[in-house]
Amino acid sequence: MEPNTAKRVAKVKLTLTKRTVEALEPTDKPWIAWDDKLTGFGCRVQPSGIKSFVVNYRAGDGGRKAPNKRVVVGRYGRVTPDRARRLAQELLGRVAGGGDPAGERARARALPTVGEACDEYIESGRGRAAETQRSYRRYSSLYLGDWRSRPLDAVTRIDIENRFHLITERHGAVPANQALSFLRSVYRRHCVDHEGLRNPVELWLAAGGRYHPKTRKQISSPAEVLPRWRVGIEAAVGNPVHRDLLFFGLYTGMRRGEIMPLAWDRVDLDAGLFRVEATKTGVPLELPVTRQLGEILARRRANSDAMPVNLRDWVFPSLSSRSGHVEELHAHYAKIGKVAGAKFWFHGLRNAFITVAERELMLPRSLTKRLVNHARPSDVTEGYAADWTVEQLREPAQRIADRIDELSDPEGSSVAV
Repeated sequence: MEPNTAKRVAKVKLTLTKRTVEALEPTDKPWIAWDDKLTGFGCRVQPSGIKSFVVNYRAGDGGRKAPNKRVVVGRYGRVTPDRARRLAQELLGRVAGGGDPAGERARARALPTVGEACDEYIESGRGRAAETQRSYRRYSSLYLGDWRSRPLDAVTRIDIENRFHLITERHGAVPANQALSFLRSVYRRHCVDHEGLRNPVELWLAAGGRYHPKTRKQISSPAEVLPRWRVGIEAAVGNPVHRDLLFFGLYTGMRRGEIMPLAWDRVDLDAGLFRVEATKTGVPLELPVTRQLGEILARRRANSDAMPVNLRDWVFPSLSSRSGHVEELHAHYAKIGKVAGAKFWFHGLRNAFITVAERELMLPRSLTKRLVNHARPSDVTEGYAADWTVEQLREPAQRIADRIDELSDPEGSSVAV
């Protein structure tokens, strides 16, 4: 039977088999040959000669007022007629059960993949610290890499549960917590934009899933560990730049990622202050220079002329790093701990600084939080108070540094050169 080329869809019915599909001829307009055994199943023939199997159906209750929809099952040559018929039967079965395959595909096309959503979330946080951004990229590629091509709605609660246990087994509790917390945040923004999308991490938590409990390393009393750590740093760290960086952390309580990229154009020795742009909280930090910090900075400035010109911008330069400043100190930790006879880690310096401020000197917590740039919760009373100025911080910062000297260096010797 010749198709009616005046219409887009020709009323041709026959049993779709390999022989009959091969015999279908293209015309100057697309047309469809419908199967005479399975209602809604057909083969569309394009003017180019390409043939594709399709399913036509009415969504909803299937009445005449319901919209007419069409789904492509597969291209002939890649899918056999028998295989296409079975797929069509499955699709029509879903329609009979209230499904809408065409609508589902449209929604899937509108949804980004896990990889696209992760990349978008990372790119949107340009105010985050560089270390945080690097961590997010690591979670996306290392822990979620095999999900990156999945649409967001293809990740289930069971997937989350299994992945949490897998990351825990292979990498530990902390990476498992961090990876799922990151993915939870990625989903949150898209759950707002795409109606019906559920956050699988929140579904896992609602079903009884639990992050691993957080455990923080605790230091012994500053009076016990600080003298040991000072001896360990002076004896085990031969690189004077690294040694000064560690002492800078001791006297400020700052995170290593905030100290390492400190540049000279952010230091004003005449005014006695320095400014940190790249902080974990994203809020720039301006702090006073205490006597101890002044000695360290003066020593670094005097030695900067011996460095190559391209490294002189950094307070703590490095000949071996891509950035030009120190990026890694972990190799020293075990050596310091061995000499000190007490476990050492950089964040322990921050813990010691806070303990001295709040327990030894009984300084206000809001002041300590400002000095170490801790995220401050939304406290109504604290919100009414003006923030601490650099001049207001100068005297308590010096008191903390002096008390650290008293505890860590009872003999009163200066910081090692």
